[in-house]
Amino acid sequence: MQFPSHIDFAVIEDIPALNKLVNSAYRGESSKKGWTTEESLLDGLRTDPQSLQALITDPGSVILKYTSPDNQILACVYLKLKKDRLYLGMLTVSPELQGKGIGKILLQAAEKYAILKKCSAIEMTVISVRFELIAWYTRHGYQPTGATEPFPTDPKFGIAKQPLEFIVLEKPIVLPAELP
Repeated sequence: MQFPSHIDFAVIEDIPALNKLVNSAYRGESSKKGWTTEESLLDGLRTDPQSLQALITDPGSVILKYTSPDNQILACVYLKLKKDRLYLGMLTVSPELQGKGIGKILLQAAEKYAILKKCSAIEMTVISVRFELIAWYTRHGYQPTGATEPFPTDPKFGIAKQPLEFIVLEKPIVLPAELP
């Protein structure tokens, strides 16, 4: 599969950089530099090295990384095959680089991956009170399905500061007729 030269599959050696990136974009003071922070909603970490290793080594999952010319990881997205659908999660862009189109580029790469894997749709879950994030995904073709899921109570996902739930969004994928 051909992605742009700055996008590739993450490997075990990338875990320390991915861990730092994801936690800096979602939690803590550094996350406030970007618009994707969950700091007001959750305490604790967004991920840890063990969780990232489990995602990278899961045979049905990949993490795509977006790197700078000097090979620094600036963004990432988690993708997991679920039968004929692709789950998209943990879309992360460094707080200092948010709003520059990198998230959109990773969404496009995820769609290419979905086509390669012959998926009928990409689905994701978003915290229901993340209105600006839901609006961003809607502008990129993702629509609420009407389904909701409970927010995990396991502290490894963060400690909720208020009751939270996920809404499910999806985007249909149109497969090219020439795919075998």
